[in-house]
Amino acid sequence: MHVHILGICGTFMGGIAAIAKSLGHTVTGSDRNVYPPMSTQLEQLGITLYEGYSAEQFTPTPDIVIIGNAMARGNPAVEYVLDRNLPYTSGPQWLLDHLLKDRWVLAVAGTHGKTTTSSMLTWILEDCGLAPGFLIGGVPENFGISARIGESPFFVIEADEYDSAFFDKRSKFVHYRPRTLILNNLEFDHADIFENLDAIKRQFHHLIRTVPSNGMILSRAAEANMEAVLEMGCWSEQEFIGPANKSTWQAQALKSDCSQFNVIHKKQPVGTVNWSLIGEHNMENALMAIGAAHHAGVPLKDAIDALARFKNVKRRMEIKGLVNGITLYDDFAHHPTAIKTTIDGLRQKVGNQRIIAVLEPRSNTMRMGVHKNQLAQSWQVADEVHLLEPSNLGWSLQETVNNSKVPVKVYQQTDDIVTSLAGSLQSGDHVLIMSNGGFDAIHTKLFDTLGAISA
Repeated sequence: MHVHILGICGTFMGGIAAIAKSLGHTVTGSDRNVYPPMSTQLEQLGITLYEGYSAEQFTPTPDIVIIGNAMARGNPAVEYVLDRNLPYTSGPQWLLDHLLKDRWVLAVAGTHGKTTTSSMLTWILEDCGLAPGFLIGGVPENFGISARIGESPFFVIEADEYDSAFFDKRSKFVHYRPRTLILNNLEFDHADIFENLDAIKRQFHHLIRTVPSNGMILSRAAEANMEAVLEMGCWSEQEFIGPANKSTWQAQALKSDCSQFNVIHKKQPVGTVNWSLIGEHNMENALMAIGAAHHAGVPLKDAIDALARFKNVKRRMEIKGLVNGITLYDDFAHHPTAIKTTIDGLRQKVGNQRIIAVLEPRSNTMRMGVHKNQLAQSWQVADEVHLLEPSNLGWSLQETVNNSKVPVKVYQQTDDIVTSLAGSLQSGDHVLIMSNGGFDAIHTKLFDTLGAISA
């Protein structure tokens, strides 16, 4: 079968392309911007890429066109498909029809922690010899790729609540039909497609409806929004994590940064995790992964031991390097809760050393100003904050600056941030750069500038 993918260079659609190729299909695709690293990965798989949406990409005519959710009516390629009545589908639907319907799906959903928890769960299954398939919205460093078919019935998927396509406004995850479902947390996000929190809750309820009665749902015991979703109806087995009495899974931190903790199952200690990650949020993500792996038959000791060899995900508190005694980090955080969690975790690690937070408020929800009242509270344990104000931001950052107890500077250009930091950073500082985009290659620019100063 010849599969053609519109919007192929996104992590999700690129993962589908890799899976389709592994299944033996001829795969081609296009995107508005075709660039590394995804373009390189796809070309190495023998996938022909087109930049832009001209009609030439449909010669020869594909058997099916998979249309990414970034594609809208008016796009030349979309109009071509519709005008000529070519067979088309969404990425999630194609994945269900051609792969997931025959697998034991372990899905990880929630506003925060999906990528990291999915990667932990995948690694536990891999380390225990189960060779799972996976599709993750990031690159787990243990694997170096974001998707593969796998060699066992188990398939781990990051279950995103974003819509499926312009013709299917249901969340992607309603197509996945998990047997094991992790519900990490739930907050308002994706304001570009959801009117309010209740609209998101309804989609999560639809997801819960797809889990069989002999399936398992793991969720946080103290997560009020997720509890409200479960109260809409739940027909599957449930287990909870956290400090509440009803929790099946609990953790006892042995170090303040949570780099070592005891795992407690049904009130009994079952082992100790010693690993390279930090932060209470990662400790709780680990409990989720252990619980899900246990549901799939992994012995607790093996799951706990596997986490000692877990290498995290790229762009999750990833150390980009050290120059002049200054440590630079890259992180995907772009929601106030994720920003706060990330900075708090770094503070636990570095103690009183200076943390300089650098943030690009780039997401659609952030640009709309939905989180502007919470933003200043997210960085209160940093020592100073540097903000890039995008040209298309729909509100002014000045009010946020005024509400901050931490010194904040706002810039119009990335290069100005680099110049300012280069003149003020000291040995021992930790520079935490947060964005869900490329942030105009700020890491490279800052490295080059600091290196030049040193020379």
